[in-house]
Amino acid sequence: MDDAPARARIPVTVTLLLLAALAAVLVTAVRYDGYAADPAGLLLRYAAAWALFGAAAWSLRRVPARRVAPLVAAGALMVAAAGLTGPPLTSTDSFRYAWDGRVQAAGFSPYDHAPADPALRALRDDWLFPRGAAACAGPDRVAVEPGVCTRINRPAVHTVYPPVAEGYFALVHALSPPGVRHKALQAGGALLALGVTGTLLLVLRRRRADPRTAAYWAWCPAVAVEAVNNAHVDVLAVLLSVAALGVVVRRRALGGALFGLAVAAKLLPAVLLPGALAGVRRWRDAAALLVPVAAVVALTYLPYVLASRSSVFGYLGGYAEEEGYEDPGAGGRYALLRLVLPDSWAVPAVALGMLAVVVYVWRRGDPERPWSGALLVTGAAFLLMTPGYSWYALLLVALVALDGRAEWLGVAAAGAAVYVGGRLAGGAAVEVAYGLAGAAVLAGWAVRRRARGVSQPMW
Repeated sequence: MDDAPARARIPVTVTLLLLAALAAVLVTAVRYDGYAADPAGLLLRYAAAWALFGAAAWSLRRVPARRVAPLVAAGALMVAAAGLTGPPLTSTDSFRYAWDGRVQAAGFSPYDHAPADPALRALRDDWLFPRGAAACAGPDRVAVEPGVCTRINRPAVHTVYPPVAEGYFALVHALSPPGVRHKALQAGGALLALGVTGTLLLVLRRRRADPRTAAYWAWCPAVAVEAVNNAHVDVLAVLLSVAALGVVVRRRALGGALFGLAVAAKLLPAVLLPGALAGVRRWRDAAALLVPVAAVVALTYLPYVLASRSSVFGYLGGYAEEEGYEDPGAGGRYALLRLVLPDSWAVPAVALGMLAVVVYVWRRGDPERPWSGALLVTGAAFLLMTPGYSWYALLLVALVALDGRAEWLGVAAAGAAVYVGGRLAGGAAVEVAYGLAGAAVLAGWAVRRRARGVSQPMW
């Protein structure tokens, strides 16, 4: 009797068991109320989740090809479901999203009023604006008036989010039943995360590429924690970015329009444009991409410009200054560069480094694989700037899923380690986490270069 079918079921079973363990660990993580009191305990759960993620992705290599896509989808459902099992764990950003949606539904521009503005008192409820000493004694509460506090971070400043994000907040509010609170945005994050998985599988199928790499997004712990549990709007920008990268090679104008929507959802996807322009030598071809990007960004901002009395850029400048991007000595930014350069040289070094990477991608990048150059530019930006917020790396994870260079996932893991572990080790956590991630990227490059021969491109 042929036992090949039985042998083929073994890796499927092993992978499913690893995915079940991953989902279970993620549930314990998102339900663990120890972010402030016991960051070490939360970090341990994160580490276990990332280890199981790696083991499941490795096990998928032995799964028969016909079983891969259904298994990736099943794992995506399990990971997304795990993220829904608890309230937002490590971020209060979704409370601002809910507030901005409510403000728009009441007919106000989110760019005109800060949450603490007395003009919007009528929109407050006990969820976003708890009252009383007991309610305001909880973590992440900010006083706005005597006896009144809020869950919203930075309540005294205007919103920082671009117009497509604001439109998404308004849509979620309009579709949400009363009293659903944080669950509406978490459900939206889960649907968007699953949409990214489906789009990745579609793009990989059209390229006749290995669908296994879609698991790098679908099963990644960062997706459960940041896209679903914390409901970060970055996942909307990721979906639009993956769609743009999937069509831009053949339909440049459509790709440009989708890039414009992605940039107008979260500004970070602008770093993908050099990858989309790899190999482009004629101004007409570049304009076919860049003009739709600019036009869509402008058109999405226009309704808010007309409806707002204040600047539609909100607190963007103040946010950049607050996060240390203008002061190299603050916030752990440029940590790797500051190990070898004076602080005052960090910003110019970042500018020169990014310029070199962009020129390399433009001259040597593969125009048939825009995600490859986009991954190099985005990953280099993370390593040079060492951001402290782990959800920024959702875009990087999706690029890894398109391109397949798993070593870049270390940068996403570093972001999570810094965000939680920074409470334990301070600035040293930034240097160690991103240093190890950079070493992993260099090791991956060396292995690939040796396997392909020194005549192959660097990345």
